[in-house]
Amino acid sequence: MNLFLRLFYVLLSSFFRPRLTVGKTVSEISMLTMPNDLDINLHVNNGRYLTLCDLSRVDVFIRTGLARVMIKQGWMPIIAEHTMTYRKSLGMFKKFKATLEITHWDEKYFFMTHRFSVNGTIIADGTSKGVVKGKQGVVPPDAVIAAVLAANGGAVLR
Repeated sequence: MNLFLRLFYVLLSSFFRPRLTVGKTVSEISMLTMPNDLDINLHVNNGRYLTLCDLSRVDVFIRTGLARVMIKQGWMPIIAEHTMTYRKSLGMFKKFKATLEITHWDEKYFFMTHRFSVNGTIIADGTSKGVVKGKQGVVPPDAVIAAVLAANGGAVLR
């Protein structure tokens, strides 16, 4: 990830934002486009959106307590699939919101939606699916959730 200042901001601010509920996990981060986000057409590069999605996931990892559990267990998150639809251009120095929602999970994957918006207008949106991988392979989502709940005293996060 080449967005170290944004990553540092997300890491710090996530500790001061409200905790997220395991069953209703929605992260919303406000950001400003910068010159290094733009391509030759002077709008946010399509690949940059995928990198910005990483920042939303970091926010979720910290605010749910998953980051602490992953470090303790030696787990790592991996995105297996990601698709985006680009609807409008996003130019330089535009304020936007990046929203991530974990919509559901199955026996292997967590499924997420990503949305980028300006004043309520969708600029880009997409979906991704990811896994948490441990030393023995993929950790089932139910086991990940149980570990997060146990680390937080067994209570649903608020």
